[in-house]
Amino acid sequence: MIQPAQPDAADPAPSSGSEQHLPEPVVRQISRHDVVEALAAGLRDFRAAPLYGLFFGAVYTLGGIAIVATLGWLDMAYLAYPLAAGFAMIGPFVATGLYEVSRRRELGQPLSFSAVLWSVWEQRRREMGWMAFVAIFLLIMWLYQVRLLIALFLGLRSFSSIAEFVSVITSTPEGLMFLGVGHIVGALLAALAFTLTVVSFPLLVDRNHDVVTAIITSFRAVALNPAVMLGWALCVVVLMIVASLPMFLGLLVVLPVLGHATWHLYRRVVAPLPPAQP
Repeated sequence: MIQPAQPDAADPAPSSGSEQHLPEPVVRQISRHDVVEALAAGLRDFRAAPLYGLFFGAVYTLGGIAIVATLGWLDMAYLAYPLAAGFAMIGPFVATGLYEVSRRRELGQPLSFSAVLWSVWEQRRREMGWMAFVAIFLLIMWLYQVRLLIALFLGLRSFSSIAEFVSVITSTPEGLMFLGVGHIVGALLAALAFTLTVVSFPLLVDRNHDVVTAIITSFRAVALNPAVMLGWALCVVVLMIVASLPMFLGLLVVLPVLGHATWHLYRRVVAPLPPAQP
């Protein structure tokens, strides 16, 4: 079992200055116990600073509700399920503020909304914008593949209601094929998104690395711990699905807990920086 990384003077706080020369991140092996302990630590962070978690959870929840409402207004409510599933891809970006809250608590720094939000705003001067672009690009890819599969299997038709859409995809050969292929393609795209982002977002909050290094580190973390990371991914998927069922309202709590837990999992996967040389 990996002991959680301790605050280290060599770990640079987020800064808007010029990029520092940092050694390549060292990825460590972890076990399922680290995942359990990361979740427990995430829950502790949420309970210790609930207003921050509820704030970022509300931002994400309101975004999901707005998307569903817009689909209803456009008579495209049948896309609510695939879009809600794809919306989870930008969750790691929305949780940037939660990583900062956990980072500050770990270092014993004072918490305030102004400090946390300013830190998130300052990320625009670093590589976080490129990482956000990657997440949004994956979401766009998701939406395009959904529309493509609907056109291929169900034709260029519209559905008057969600009930009609559900009836077609569960009672016709074309609909069942759409469900099967759609879930396979969706799972592959979700796995790619998870591999790209599970470590990269908190790493960019913690250190002034470039986006390519962050993505490569995330890939290495998954490659070195495939079973554990698969378990973490399944945990995230199940919790996000359950939290989304009551009109996304469960995300008010689930998103912040997962966001804080992701930070603590990152601290266990990526070794702290070595002490600075005198």
